[in-house]
Amino acid sequence: MNRLSTALFCTLMLAAMAAPSKAQDAFGESAAPEISLPGLSQYAPASAAGANAAISRSVDMQAVLTADGDPVENGLTWRVFHPIPGPDGKLPLLATSEGGSARFEFEPGDYFIHVAFGRSGVTKKLTVPAEGPLETQRLVLEAGGLVLNAVSGVDMRIPVQQLRFNIYKAEEGLDGEQQLVVEDVKPNTIVRLNAGTYHIVSEYGGVNAVIRSDIRVEPGKLTEAVIQHRAAQLTLKLVSEAGGEAIADTAWSILTSGGDVVSESVGAFPTIVLAEGEYTAIARNKRQTYQREFTVVAGRNSDVEVLLK
Repeated sequence: MNRLSTALFCTLMLAAMAAPSKAQDAFGESAAPEISLPGLSQYAPASAAGANAAISRSVDMQAVLTADGDPVENGLTWRVFHPIPGPDGKLPLLATSEGGSARFEFEPGDYFIHVAFGRSGVTKKLTVPAEGPLETQRLVLEAGGLVLNAVSGVDMRIPVQQLRFNIYKAEEGLDGEQQLVVEDVKPNTIVRLNAGTYHIVSEYGGVNAVIRSDIRVEPGKLTEAVIQHRAAQLTLKLVSEAGGEAIADTAWSILTSGGDVVSESVGAFPTIVLAEGEYTAIARNKRQTYQREFTVVAGRNSDVEVLLK
């Protein structure tokens, strides 16, 4: 089955997303914090540190989803790093800020600025001169949002507690595997991602109802994808007559048409979710075995009764 044929995609440039400024306003607003940095003087020789000790310059930082967008005013994490690795091989972290646009106090020198917006992020090198003009630093995230949900059959909504999504990069790595970006994403949750194509794995229940789809996230837009599962929820019952009471202490095995066991459970009426197809239910009770073949139709939840006979 073609990956794209298993999903219903709807990229919504909502009223809140039509103009970038409105899109970011939806995240709320926050005042720009002012943060003092230790600067490079603490790493420089004593003479250089003394020369720059009295110099401190303010630099404003903004992040936008697209090059022509307005500043994001909530949900950002700013980090400022020294450009020279420390003894552990990592760049020393000098300062952080949470919220929207930020203002940092720098001593002259070089820095790396990183801003994250959910799972998206961008890094820029900044050189702060001792004098001269300092422009507002504008970092372009090229990011968008993704909201996932799913239906069973044509339009039957699936309970949120029975759904989970894993988001992978679409391209394979050197090892031939796709890199996991976010796991166990709940339905109707906005996930902020760098623009690009992602491979989505949707799991309905915990047996074999799994759908894979490729979805593209556009910069500055909220992409809403509704994935279509071909599965249904079933309740298993061992009964003495049709419509009768379920018999307790029954062990169950569910086999595919090819004879593979896909589920095992114990109980009077266990509930499972199965992908569309042909199956055999085997019930064991008091050393007796009973069975019945049945068909799963997408979106049609039902009881599967196995008769004592």
